[in-house]
Amino acid sequence: MKKLSIVLIIVLSALMLFSCAKKEEQNKVYVFATDATWPPLEYIDESGNLTGFEVELVPMIGEKVGVKMEAKNIPWDTIFAGLANGQYDGVASGVSVTEDRKKTMDFSTPILEAGQVIIVKKASTVSGIDDIKGLKVGVQIGTTGDLVLDDYDVVRKQYDDIGLALQDMLNGNIDACVCDSLIASDFVLANPNYKDKLKVAGSAFTQEDIAIAVKKGNKELLDLINKGLAELKADGSYDKLKAKWNLL
Repeated sequence: MKKLSIVLIIVLSALMLFSCAKKEEQNKVYVFATDATWPPLEYIDESGNLTGFEVELVPMIGEKVGVKMEAKNIPWDTIFAGLANGQYDGVASGVSVTEDRKKTMDFSTPILEAGQVIIVKKASTVSGIDDIKGLKVGVQIGTTGDLVLDDYDVVRKQYDDIGLALQDMLNGNIDACVCDSLIASDFVLANPNYKDKLKVAGSAFTQEDIAIAVKKGNKELLDLINKGLAELKADGSYDKLKAKWNLL
């Protein structure tokens, strides 16, 4: 009888531990860092809410795979260090897939395609990348647009966000800005504050995949993301979201 009681206690304890672990797993929220200075991918709207294509995409992925996922506003200059330190689970912030980044993080299947473009004032004679030699060019620090200028003879000026660079250009302090084509389209084509003052000079001079990043080796989360993305694409939800944010 005593032995039976001990066995029963062990079984009940195991069941309780399993139940607690299962509940903890169900209640877990996967947090994805996003720098809210990149409309239409992620930004703060007029009501002070975090919104944008990736901000909406993240919880949609979670819903498809039965877990909770959410975006959190994190400054770009600390975003990858925070991922490495485990402050959040992933980064969904217009992240371009590069060989250097692959060494320290893993990437989902691509969610968008982009390239670096040049934005100038409407009256500028710059028509493409070959015309920026010797010019003062603004970039957001630590972005692909910043890194790609290592290969060009320009006077580079770095900013905390691309909006500050654009404003400085309008004020006459720099000659051009370089950023992702997705971001450029929003500022130049969709933003009423800029569309009559700025233009994109020529076409993209790089081609890049945009994807969601996770900590190196986090295969479990990466598989969840890729599964959710595949299901969103299969049922048309992904294309509807892109259309909503003019990312066709």
